[in-house]
Amino acid sequence: MESSDFAARRESMIDCQVRGRGITSPRVLDALRQVRRERFVPPELREFAYEDTGLPIAAGQTITQPWIVAMMIDALDLSGGERVLDVGTGSGYAAAVLARIADRVYSVERIAELAGLAGQALKGEGIDNVEIRVDDGSRGWPEKAPFDAILVAAAAQAVPESLKRQLAIGGRLVMPVGDDPEAQELVLVTRLTDEEFDSRDLADVGFVPLLGEEGWQSAEPRRQRGFGRWRVSDADRRLADGIVAAAERFESIDDLPLDGLLSRIGDRRIVLLGEASHGTSEFYRARQRITQALIEEKGFDFVAIEGDWPDAARIDHYVRHAEYPPSEWMAFARFPVWMWRNEEVRGFVDWLRAHNAELDPERRVAFHGLDLYSLYNSIRAVLDYLDEVDPAVAEVARERYGCLVPFQTDPATYARAALHPDYETCEEPVLAMLRDMQSRHREYAEHDGERFLDAMQNARLIANAEEYYRTMFYGSRSAWNMRDTHMFETLENLLRHHGEGSRCVVWAHNSHVGDSEATDMSRRGEFNIGRLCRARFGDQVYSVGFGTDAGTVAAASNWDEPMEIKDVRPSLQGSYERLCHDTGLTAFLLPLSDATNPEVRRGLLVERLERAIGVIYRPESERQSHYFHAALPRQFDEYIWFDRTRAVRPLESVALAGMPDTYPFGL
Repeated sequence: MESSDFAARRESMIDCQVRGRGITSPRVLDALRQVRRERFVPPELREFAYEDTGLPIAAGQTITQPWIVAMMIDALDLSGGERVLDVGTGSGYAAAVLARIADRVYSVERIAELAGLAGQALKGEGIDNVEIRVDDGSRGWPEKAPFDAILVAAAAQAVPESLKRQLAIGGRLVMPVGDDPEAQELVLVTRLTDEEFDSRDLADVGFVPLLGEEGWQSAEPRRQRGFGRWRVSDADRRLADGIVAAAERFESIDDLPLDGLLSRIGDRRIVLLGEASHGTSEFYRARQRITQALIEEKGFDFVAIEGDWPDAARIDHYVRHAEYPPSEWMAFARFPVWMWRNEEVRGFVDWLRAHNAELDPERRVAFHGLDLYSLYNSIRAVLDYLDEVDPAVAEVARERYGCLVPFQTDPATYARAALHPDYETCEEPVLAMLRDMQSRHREYAEHDGERFLDAMQNARLIANAEEYYRTMFYGSRSAWNMRDTHMFETLENLLRHHGEGSRCVVWAHNSHVGDSEATDMSRRGEFNIGRLCRARFGDQVYSVGFGTDAGTVAAASNWDEPMEIKDVRPSLQGSYERLCHDTGLTAFLLPLSDATNPEVRRGLLVERLERAIGVIYRPESERQSHYFHAALPRQFDEYIWFDRTRAVRPLESVALAGMPDTYPFGL
């Protein structure tokens, strides 16, 4: 491959994998641009040097994927001129990138073969400010200490004390920490004084173990998944045949076999309906059909979606025929617009409004949002409410929420500001506002219980969103758990508000509604709505997952980029999706309980890959970006399969002319 081809791939890697995930430091981006990663991988793998994945190198080790290297170096916050310790030289790539920023890099590698190859690669690239030593990296390099920064490319159960003591005051250390040999938390440690250290979680990662005196004493065996040529086993063929025998087939969504599904749901209080992507028409339309049946035949009281509270409130006022003036913003007009502003959702909204028209106001089915991305719309909603019911408190709220105003165009920038140890966050002002409103519950609720619910939920959302944005920059487990906890608590509040015995349908992604204990998430310390619902409501919960093999999907390549209609690649061998595809059935419902299909359930309990496409879809790195391991029958009570699917149809504004002012998708 010509050097110009590698240069183009390197630039694409920086743009899509690094800058596209929020790393904008000019020093880090320039350093990545200067280092030829292809020189640090085995010659036979050079064509894959800029893929979004780790690659095997000598001595059975791995070169870390470019994005993780960039994230770790970005967290060190180097300004140039530093002395840096690099633990785990490996291929030498990270040391090379560090050397393009720092004054001097000291790199420790326990495997002599790797140290020799890395030294040759660095010399070949003309990098002369890296010194390599073959030794126990868990003990650092005391003779060269103190270090302004330490980067550790291997995982330990805790940060080694030797490394912490070799940090200069104000120095920063980044390394993976955790008990699981396959999943750890990347942490940032800052030395504040001789004895004080600050530690923050950054991201969920999977690194090889740090072997040594202050690390692991021996390498834990790592499960080998998905390597080599795939051969369909006789057991899988029998299992596919078993699925064919157990499945409830259908040809179109109008023909969904709902009687059996409704019987299996029985009198459960909460039905969780998933989706394997945020942009697939069949998933939305199937959820609509099931939800209509639950409302009409079982009297469900409300629908709650993985969408923002104030935007869903626009729909709620419309479908319940509430008096409501035209809004100053369109419902769900923020990225990803197509997720809820599409013809499929519009069809359900119109149906629900017509259904409610025949009912007394107190019996009308409500529509609520569970998510917390609407920080500034929620602030505006609280201020509008307080301006009407308590102008004096509204002024206090403006002052308290004013802390967040500088970040309103891009709330994610608040996360970067909050990382600085001297920055005074907005946590206390927004919590004080929430406490004040809670203390006025009796006074405010007397005006209008529904409006007070709306105002309180927005105030609660602001407090939780502030914490979410404060912790989300590196996408760590704390941000995920914060978001799903907020959505679950909102669901609990809605069940209380709608009264004892109220029943709800939740629309959210499979990754939120399937029990996280049955997936890779649990190993990373993550949990979701499905797990929280199981823990709180037990067998009152029924969860339904969805899947597809191929077709089209509405998605973006990066956050805040335009929607595209993308081809969904055929599912990978060894996945649940490929197993369902191999049945040859176009569409089916598959009950997963032991009582219904014991043999099929036992076969499906063997852990497999499962695909998840969110608002971002990157087919070029699909295995790394969109697949995880799961045990399907522990994740869901039922699975709905569509072999081929198509993208949702985003709403065209011209189609909305002539609608009433209260219409939630207005121009």
